[in-house]
Amino acid sequence: MMNRFEEFTTRIVQQVGKKEGPVSPVMVNSASFGYGSSETGEGIFDGSVKKPLYARVGNPTSAQLEQILASMDGGIGAVAASSGMGATAMATLSLLRAGDEIISIGGLFGGTYSYFTETLVRFGITTHFFDVDALEDIEQAINTATKIIFLESVGNPNMRLPDISKIAEIANRYGVVLMVDNTITPLSVAPIALGADIVVYSTTKIITGNASALGGAVIFRAIAEGEDKFKTERYRDLHPFIKKMGPMALIANAKKRALRDFGMSANGFGSYLTMLGLETLPLRMDRIVTSVETVAHALNAKGLTVNHPCLAHHPHHERYTSQFSNGCGTLLTIDMGSKERAFEFLNRSHLITITANIGDSRTLGLHMASTIYRDFDDATREFLGITPGLIRISIGLESAEAIVADFINAANL
Repeated sequence: MMNRFEEFTTRIVQQVGKKEGPVSPVMVNSASFGYGSSETGEGIFDGSVKKPLYARVGNPTSAQLEQILASMDGGIGAVAASSGMGATAMATLSLLRAGDEIISIGGLFGGTYSYFTETLVRFGITTHFFDVDALEDIEQAINTATKIIFLESVGNPNMRLPDISKIAEIANRYGVVLMVDNTITPLSVAPIALGADIVVYSTTKIITGNASALGGAVIFRAIAEGEDKFKTERYRDLHPFIKKMGPMALIANAKKRALRDFGMSANGFGSYLTMLGLETLPLRMDRIVTSVETVAHALNAKGLTVNHPCLAHHPHHERYTSQFSNGCGTLLTIDMGSKERAFEFLNRSHLITITANIGDSRTLGLHMASTIYRDFDDATREFLGITPGLIRISIGLESAEAIVADFINAANL
């Protein structure tokens, strides 16, 4: 039976390339588009004519990327964004209004945490934070104001794994949207198949894989013909779009309620580069998730404090083996005990590129407390798993044996 990576090795390259005309994706970099006639212009604006309107709300190159990403995740459609945070902002702001609440589960990228705790609160939106295993507390926190349950497929950087199916059951029981940031685990995890409604990505990371293009994307499931949580009073703001657009309502809502007004739009060149990266994503994921396990086991055996769920002592090891059979992305962490030792490790390494990015073809590393989480208080750092000596590592395409040897030398073992 074909594994998930092998399936997409075939599918994605066939979707990116064309059999007639230019084989490589056509890059459209125009900011505006001529309509040809007033009648066509009217049809474009009312949605009856499917042609480009204006680059802020869509681009032909980005449209091809959107089709591929939607197919990859089993969604009815997608909307490309200028960055991962742009995608998260689009997905959330298109559904929220003042007084609404978010339930955020598990580890959280520092930028998303700041967005929830610093930016959204200024607009009267509250977020409640819970550990991935606090299912009873999560269920009790749901009320009439709850609009979104948000989680990362893998905690970044605490490496804790959510039981997505169980959380989806809770979300569906109470009629609340489940939104999954799947940035670290494209192809490895299929959130919509597990019960999620919306998936967000920073395509800057492993999807592009070479640090060439900033980008993001939101993938939406279809609105069901019969009963659907989006047809309830909780999501009444969406009902005009459901009436007009039917299954595609979430896409129209995102474009008109967020993309049009906030402008977190993808550009054609960025989408072109992202598609070039997508062609090799299945091959890179297959190699990297294998290398991550090799490196984690080898460094753990040498006595380094490694955090990855492939290790038997990890609290979610059983969940990893049963629910994450295709790995959990490029990340692992090493705790060197202090900032000084962490700096020494990073500076001694010959392979690590010290940067805030993850999911690159190269192995990347960053000391967390002095960079992304430097402005967070001690209690918040503790909740997010940020210790003084924590280094986040993103494993690349280099030989796993070479990475292990370099890390052992960097740790001065």
